[in-house]
Amino acid sequence: MAARYDEFLARGVRIVAIDVDTPEQHAAMIEKLDLPFPMLSDPDRSRAIAPFDVVDDKDPREIARPAMILIDTHGEERFRFVSRDYADRYPEDEVLAEAEALGLSSTTAEAMNQGTPEAGPSAMPFEGLFFYLRGARFAALAMGLRHKDLGESIKEDSKAYVATMDRMLEHVKAFHKRRSDG
Repeated sequence: MAARYDEFLARGVRIVAIDVDTPEQHAAMIEKLDLPFPMLSDPDRSRAIAPFDVVDDKDPREIARPAMILIDTHGEERFRFVSRDYADRYPEDEVLAEAEALGLSSTTAEAMNQGTPEAGPSAMPFEGLFFYLRGARFAALAMGLRHKDLGESIKEDSKAYVATMDRMLEHVKAFHKRRSDG
């Protein structure tokens, strides 16, 4: 993820994650996954989640749906992808291609104090993440095969989810290697 983030920075793309968790939970996530970008807290969904129209109305927790929104230096929204639900993710390479096609220029951001790390009550330990992602990948493959008679949309959904799990597994493997290398 760090190498990919450097590539985003080199192209003038700044990444910020926003969700309903506390700053302490964000700090724990950043520490656990060695995330190279800040996470901002919007617990009442009023500052970014609702204004950017990314509340997941189908989820009883009223969490934000994963989204990629590119905003230029003038504050204008230039690209938007909002997932259908938490399992739908936009490929990082395609975000870079969108930013490059838009000709977005580089910006700078102040360093942020993320708070004292404190994992949330349902946080998964890093050691379990690989097995979780691998299980999710195989479940998606099975669902795609099991329901192939439903047409192309289930096959495409299954393929997209498997590709997302593959990308996430590669990030986890790379992070694990960096951790064990020192």
